[in-house]
Amino acid sequence: MLSRDLIRLYPELYHVAADESWPGIQRHGLLSPAALVTRWGIKQGAPQSAILAGRRNESRVLEHPDFGTAVLRHHKAIHEPSLEDSLDDMTLAEWYAALNDRVFFHLQPRLLNDLLNARSYRDDTHTVITLSTKSLVAAHEREIELSAINSGFAKRHSKEPRGQNTFESIESYRHPTRSHAVTKGHDIAELAIPRGVRDLSDHVLRVERMLYGTSLERLA
Repeated sequence: MLSRDLIRLYPELYHVAADESWPGIQRHGLLSPAALVTRWGIKQGAPQSAILAGRRNESRVLEHPDFGTAVLRHHKAIHEPSLEDSLDDMTLAEWYAALNDRVFFHLQPRLLNDLLNARSYRDDTHTVITLSTKSLVAAHEREIELSAINSGFAKRHSKEPRGQNTFESIESYRHPTRSHAVTKGHDIAELAIPRGVRDLSDHVLRVERMLYGTSLERLA
């Protein structure tokens, strides 16, 4: 795929964060879970592994005397036996490490609304951050990865294979260049950036508090 086609077909990107998280993201950037636990002072080894090494049944709140709170989202959308069956060349621990090392963005309003109305999220208020794809690509093109599946979702009896080749560079990703192919579903499930985006504020178009897919308040 060419970067200019990524920008043309998906001019905006969407990240869903926990409610009240915007001040912290403004201060620290949008950090991956692995980067967050380090930034928040969780000791390496067993303390970090207890947070990052497996499925989170509930969201985890981190506290810091100076930084305040940060929320690591849950993995309720993962049916772990099905996930394990779908892994080609990675263990469960390696897959969770891959998820925890990245931040993720949706590329279409349709996929954003699917997440906001999913069973595990629809009763919660979220901070939804909308970014300029053009701006983000200009700053982070070499880091950006694309995935044809929602890597944090594995339904019961899921057959979608996943592994080391799930996340591909823009250049390596095979994608149709015409917009009608996108409307028919031949699109990108998510865009990921390892470790996070520290300069996130430079690429923001708007920030909203949303519930059931409806904007409650504009924050930026």
